[in-house]
Amino acid sequence: MKDTLFSVKKTLNIKGILYPLDKPRVMGIINVTPDSFYADSRIGKEKELLMVVEEMLENGADFIDLGGYSSRPGAKEISEEEEYERIIPAIRSILNHFPETLISVDTFRSTIARQGINEGAVMINDISGGQLDDQMFKTVAETGVPYVLMHMKGNPQTMSSQTEYDNLFKEMGLFFNERVSELNNLGVSDIILDPGFGFSKSLDQNYELLKNFTYFEVIGYPLLVGLSRKSMIFRLLDVQPSEALNGTTILNTIALLKKASILRVHDIKEAVQVIKLIEKLDL
Repeated sequence: MKDTLFSVKKTLNIKGILYPLDKPRVMGIINVTPDSFYADSRIGKEKELLMVVEEMLENGADFIDLGGYSSRPGAKEISEEEEYERIIPAIRSILNHFPETLISVDTFRSTIARQGINEGAVMINDISGGQLDDQMFKTVAETGVPYVLMHMKGNPQTMSSQTEYDNLFKEMGLFFNERVSELNNLGVSDIILDPGFGFSKSLDQNYELLKNFTYFEVIGYPLLVGLSRKSMIFRLLDVQPSEALNGTTILNTIALLKKASILRVHDIKEAVQVIKLIEKLDL
């Protein structure tokens, strides 16, 4: 029997159309950066970008998450102008060649988010949960797009040293509830929660988070997981990120069993296959 104790929002309003989340969705990761932690995800020239997007879409990606600011631990900070020059031309190019693509702008800067939406992106993915730009929530409300609210302490340069919690789940729950309330007060209801695996969490905390992932269902919003090839996998297995696909697939399977609504991944085909198998079990 399926657990229906908590009522979780199952649609997103995308361009005035209700987009269903009654089945898990796949978000493909594209980094127009030179220094993302997984080398194969770094995209430079336009031709390469379009080839990767085309392959992702053909393999079943529902969303493309486009980022121009590396959020790996200790990543170099870049200017707003540089982030703009990486992201905005990429959005234009993708939508020029694949106009139906649902693009998520991966940024914590409200100006970049707004410009991305103006160019045709349909979602904002903010690793800071609005903490690094006090205009972000206002921007989300004014643009009317779904918002991925992620938990993190500090910023990409400092997060690795901010893993101390009196109670991890209590503090994260308070973080989400406070920010969801702020967004609701601004009229925002299309919210996706991301616990932020690898962001201001130790390896053990990441696994405790996944083990108890259903804790966040009570908040009532769909959950996104970004586990793909992260250090919690490759360090534990003593492999390189390029060898962490098997571990990623295993943890994505567990996340789906614990009611994740969106898998944010580098490897689309494998994520789609996992979803198909889990759906067949109908647990």
